[in-house]
Amino acid sequence: METFTNVFQCVARELNDMQRAQAETESPRHEMAGHWRERYFHNDNPIVMELGCGRGEYTVGLARRYLNKNFIGIDIKGARMWAGAKEAELTGLKNVAFLRTNIEVITSFFAAGEVDEIWITFCDPQMKKATKRLTSTYFMQRYQQIVRPDGLIHLKTDSPFLYTYTCEMVRLNAYPVLCNTDDLYAQNTDTAEQQERLDDARALQTHYEKQWLDRGLTIKYLEWQLTHKTAFEEPVIEIEHDTYRSYGRNYTTGQK
Repeated sequence: METFTNVFQCVARELNDMQRAQAETESPRHEMAGHWRERYFHNDNPIVMELGCGRGEYTVGLARRYLNKNFIGIDIKGARMWAGAKEAELTGLKNVAFLRTNIEVITSFFAAGEVDEIWITFCDPQMKKATKRLTSTYFMQRYQQIVRPDGLIHLKTDSPFLYTYTCEMVRLNAYPVLCNTDDLYAQNTDTAEQQERLDDARALQTHYEKQWLDRGLTIKYLEWQLTHKTAFEEPVIEIEHDTYRSYGRNYTTGQK
């Protein structure tokens, strides 16, 4: 990973310092914060993040599809990220980078308003603890510190649990919804703008997404604007847990 020019890694000592400072209400910043366009991408194009990017296939796919945007895949697991970083290097993609760090300290790596969009694709639904869910108000508070006002957030998931939770979070906090479907590949619309959003969400499929579809599972998609807020309301509702075993998740049918 250290040999790749498109990879930025926050080593354990740096990460511990950032987490400690954050706990003490300081605002530590990585050297790239506020300088991604200037120092790496060398353009003024919008910056789009993929959180929990895994092997980076979606990040790389988006970068190929939208050459007029800059993409940063973020994950803590370097062994997975290595595949996407290598492919991007070998194919000469200049509008893609990877950041290896914990998403909890994401505000340390970007300046206010530096990010335009966030993609959250097939992340762990974290059914036990709300603050670990990438669509929780815990993370919304962090995202709005680095995403421009009215920036976009895209959720693509196989999980009925996470989709239901996120829909309720979006409703409670009055975020403007731009697109919402509980069956991405079955729904169409008469509105050209809505159809374009659906088509964009369907344009790329990850390895795991294809497996979900092969198993007969539906893919849910939700897109909303991240209007900046001073107060947040976290959903307090009972949601049925997913009743199937997902790759990398420790839940089985009927388990609570």
